[in-house]
Amino acid sequence: MRPVTLTVNGVRHELELAPRELLVHVLRERLGLTGTNVGCDTSSCGACTVLLDGESVKSCTVLGVQADGAAITTIEGLARGGELHPVQQAFHDHHALQCGYCTPGMVMAAVSLIESGEARDEESIRNGLEGNLCRCTGYHNIVEAVAAAAGKA
Repeated sequence: MRPVTLTVNGVRHELELAPRELLVHVLRERLGLTGTNVGCDTSSCGACTVLLDGESVKSCTVLGVQADGAAITTIEGLARGGELHPVQQAFHDHHALQCGYCTPGMVMAAVSLIESGEARDEESIRNGLEGNLCRCTGYHNIVEAVAAAAGKA
């Protein structure tokens, strides 16, 4: 076990982690933040996407000990004071939710894409979300939601 300090959604956590524990499991099982989904366990689908020091990462490919000292934002950390984050609101407004399983990862990837300034047009949004899969294939509304949020965020 290794001592690790993680700041998740603005809250500091001191944990003892086994070196093999994946960040997604630390978030879900140790911290009870179940908004981050485990999708494929192979880093192909992006359902587990979170922000690690502001960059989107697939938390099934990051060991918890690798995140020592990092600031992590999960889907639970986006809304403020009962109001949805602009990207969450845009997903709602544009019916981009489908079954919802991919939605947390899509929203987190979209936040990173917008904050990096890379959500310039439809093509750049589609390229930026390429590592996140929607098994309902509802990409059109997701892209519209990200474009709308890019104008607001």
